[in-house]
Amino acid sequence: MKRNKDLADMYAHRGYHDKPEIPENSMAAFRRAIKYGLPTEIDVHRIADGTLVIFHDDDLERVTGVKGVIEDYDITNLRKLRLEGTDEMIPTFDEVLDLYEDTGLPLLIELKVNRRNYAALTRAVAERLDRYRGRFAVQSFDPRVLLELRKIRPQFTRGQLSQDFHKKKEGLAFYQAAFLTNLWLNILTKPDFISYKYKDRKNRALRRSVDKRGKTEASWTIRTPKSLRAAVKAGCIPIFEKIEPEDLKEILGIEPEEDKR
Repeated sequence: MKRNKDLADMYAHRGYHDKPEIPENSMAAFRRAIKYGLPTEIDVHRIADGTLVIFHDDDLERVTGVKGVIEDYDITNLRKLRLEGTDEMIPTFDEVLDLYEDTGLPLLIELKVNRRNYAALTRAVAERLDRYRGRFAVQSFDPRVLLELRKIRPQFTRGQLSQDFHKKKEGLAFYQAAFLTNLWLNILTKPDFISYKYKDRKNRALRRSVDKRGKTEASWTIRTPKSLRAAVKAGCIPIFEKIEPEDLKEILGIEPEEDKR
């Protein structure tokens, strides 16, 4: 298995959040990840006024309590919302890049396509990353993002996100589920790594790509120490959350910067 220089050995999923006090994809979660020296996975949307923001869902309700699609908001109205009952606001991509730029910690940047905005989203993210001095890799469930990146920024490290969509179809047609589950479009997108759901990692197409063709494997989302140990032992790049600091120290040797002195 090959490991690209732009990829880290592990990533904190949506920051090193600690709910309910520290919400996912919040500046507090990112500052906590930096405190522990953790590379971080983030999610990027392009909203109505073209601003790039950090948020996972298309719908705002789960995290903000407000109904609506995030792409329909401009940044002024989005800033009025708060994350999971805290004082934290939805960060912009600029804010997160500025926070991480001089830390030396890699970012894993997932592009969240909605309403077929893959080209505008991909190009906006690529243009911003042209000015970023830190390490990063880009991933998406949407193969069109990888095709666009291959065309406009072939030097970017890019990853195909997937899972067994036959188990959970996510509203996909049968042929779409088959193409994505079995990574059939990889022949066109040529990803540098595959980021696959950990519980589905026995999938034959994934194992063929990793074990026989040497593709790098990232595993999401790992939520227990047992799974984290197993993923590390298997040579995966774990994308994790809900792992306590003492387990991070034991399994990965990670501890806060002040504790290392």
